[in-house]
Amino acid sequence: MTTEVSSAQPHGGVPGRTARVPKYYRIKQQLLAMTEALEPGSAMPAERLLAVRFDTSRTTVRQALQELVGEGRLDRIQGKGTFVAQPKLYRTLRLTSHTEDMRTQGLTPASQTLDIGEVPADEKLAGLLGITIGERVLRIERLRLASGAPMAIETTHLSVRRFPGLRRSLAGCPSLYTTLAEVYGVHLAEADETIETSLSTPREAQLLGTDVGLPMLLLSRHSRDARGTPVEWVRSVYRGSRYKFVAALRRPDPRLSPATVRLRGGAPDQDGLGPG
Repeated sequence: MTTEVSSAQPHGGVPGRTARVPKYYRIKQQLLAMTEALEPGSAMPAERLLAVRFDTSRTTVRQALQELVGEGRLDRIQGKGTFVAQPKLYRTLRLTSHTEDMRTQGLTPASQTLDIGEVPADEKLAGLLGITIGERVLRIERLRLASGAPMAIETTHLSVRRFPGLRRSLAGCPSLYTTLAEVYGVHLAEADETIETSLSTPREAQLLGTDVGLPMLLLSRHSRDARGTPVEWVRSVYRGSRYKFVAALRRPDPRLSPATVRLRGGAPDQDGLGPG
């Protein structure tokens, strides 16, 4: 069943043609209004009750609920049901740790080590860490939590040769960045980070308390020290429904562009502005 809406087409559409709104979408809007009237963490009615309430099939209700879960409006917990989602946490795109990010939001950070061990570097890892193929790499997989709730699965890779005994050092100080600074004198200075989307695998869904196939945010971070030497490569999987990322963007100064330098007739001086 569909509903017709206004035929106005302000952006080049075909005049006189009506857009058809699927029934599940109308149900979705009604469910969204329902969530806005409830407190975060409130349980949603069962699918069969919603189907009766909206006079539709459970399949239609399930599709509407699934979209709201994917958008982070609802939270589905395995074996318990569907709930109004908590407000999304934010993470500023800068070189900070999980501990720092959570504390700035008034949450208690924690980590659970899932696996730690050494693996031989393949071609990709060797290139990322600046080592030779086959060298030993310490692989640390941790479940990141915020006030007890699972947030992300983080897998970190570091050179064993550069950081001998790191595994033992972490037993006394679980903060990796603090350990690198205090034990090895290594401070992270810069990093390249990419953000992609993926669908949760069965293992990821189990660890993060969500359903298989729901949207995840996949982050890859390649960090370097002040000399530009590679320090770590990290792959993190975040619950897409619980996170949003914030970046401060600034336009580059046009006076520093190569075109401006050429127009001024020479290379930049110490101020970056060229001659004159």
